[in-house]
Amino acid sequence: MAVSTEMIKELRTATGAGMLDCKKALEETNGDLDKAIELLRKKGAAKAAKKAHRETKEGIVYSYIHHNEKMGVLLFLGCETDFVAKTDDFHELAHKVALQIASMNPKWISREDVPEEIINKEKEIYAEELKSSGKPEHIIEKIAENKVNKFYEENCLLEQNYVFGDGEKIGELITAAIAKIGENIKVEKFSRFSVED
Repeated sequence: MAVSTEMIKELRTATGAGMLDCKKALEETNGDLDKAIELLRKKGAAKAAKKAHRETKEGIVYSYIHHNEKMGVLLFLGCETDFVAKTDDFHELAHKVALQIASMNPKWISREDVPEEIINKEKEIYAEELKSSGKPEHIIEKIAENKVNKFYEENCLLEQNYVFGDGEKIGELITAAIAKIGENIKVEKFSRFSVED
């Protein structure tokens, strides 16, 4: 199937990938836009994985104050160079991440940051809840594991679904930005302040 300029532009708008990458993805998927988007996301994840070991010594401290001035977020979003830290794409990503923190109030950045004693306590609570269910032990373990994963999704920033997205996780937003910008990007730390807290 011949790939038109319009198709390439549409894919570029949807993904932010380069023109040549969009053309190749459309050729590989015979012009199927959805499959091309998926292919580019997979390639982006692979590119991001290669950059994950790079140090993020630059970045910005981004602030978001809610319109009622009763809640705010300070976010340190790291990158490799000062040049990238000044780009619109980087600032847009920082804004999205800060809005997520404001809306969903995560407690940790990633599951690796959750203290082991908290996870053990959660598992203990889930196991107690399920003991009286009469289900077999291996089923109870599977249900408890699913509940722990749900706990991570609710409390870890990178595992949360982006509140203004279509089921895309914050970690995936950052991965897509890494693939587009070409540098490692990392949420270094954040704080959320609220009058109600």
